[in-house]
Amino acid sequence: MSNKLPQPVEEFKNNYAEVWRAFTELGDRCHEAGPLDEKARRLVKLALAIGGGLEGATHSAVRNALAIGIRPEEIQHVAVLAITTLGFPATIRALTWISDDLKSDGQ
Repeated sequence: MSNKLPQPVEEFKNNYAEVWRAFTELGDRCHEAGPLDEKARRLVKLALAIGGGLEGATHSAVRNALAIGIRPEEIQHVAVLAITTLGFPATIRALTWISDDLKSDGQ
């Protein structure tokens, strides 16, 4: 899977370089702030994106999860767990976004 950022994010990064650096630094500090291992953190980030109904964040979380070796079945399981909290439509929406990323990654 490509580490290339989506075009709007690249434009933001280029136009607001200092803000982008601060944003990525904040992300790094948040990841280092607690006891969760990287796999757990990536799955939590995916769940948060799904729960928020955030398509771009869900795609990013899927790409990041795949990049560290999280299996497609584990990623899909996060969406399935959303059924009882978010409802069936939100779960199907998340599975659709996940499927898009898995297809583009050749999974």
